[in-house]
Amino acid sequence: MAKEIAVFIGADGSSASLDEPGRVVVFRRAQGSWHIDREKEFSMGQASGMRELRLKMSEILSLMDGCRIFVARSAAGVPFFELQKAGCGVWEYTGTPASFLEQVWDQEEGEKASVKTQAHIGIPAPQEKTPGNFYISLVEVQKNNAEVSSKQVLQQFIRRGNFKTLTIVCGHVPPWIEAEAIARGLAFEAEQIKSKEVNVRLGK
Repeated sequence: MAKEIAVFIGADGSSASLDEPGRVVVFRRAQGSWHIDREKEFSMGQASGMRELRLKMSEILSLMDGCRIFVARSAAGVPFFELQKAGCGVWEYTGTPASFLEQVWDQEEGEKASVKTQAHIGIPAPQEKTPGNFYISLVEVQKNNAEVSSKQVLQQFIRRGNFKTLTIVCGHVPPWIEAEAIARGLAFEAEQIKSKEVNVRLGK
């Protein structure tokens, strides 16, 4: 399988938000480095309705042609869900492609391995309650399997960022979760809901 990553790039050569004009560039890794394989100018323009937005996104998916990793500075709403529906891993990074392509590839591969491991040892994943809004109770997870750590359950999920909100019920707030939220520019809230339960909410 070809090692390819599609990036949405603005006029300054850095990753751009999908609501800005720019170009979709598909990078391919060959002989140890990343090279531009194909690209196309792209703009949402005046697309507003669901049908128009989906048609615009079909242009991106056509150019990607089998590439299943997409990076933008910001991807939300219909564009995000169309990419997800097509089976793409969607990552949000700021900077030039050279600064993050290798990291994205490693994280994508790491997540695939993590998903396989989770499935093998029965580690549950957050459940999508409404589009983009996920929930998990670490209290319940660790009651059923005390050997499972909060990082095993949530770190890759949070790093991938494919959610609008993530609600976590836990006995105490794992410090790494707040640090991860700050590092990724996510809103972080923690609220004591019972004497031994805290409700943590991460959001875009």
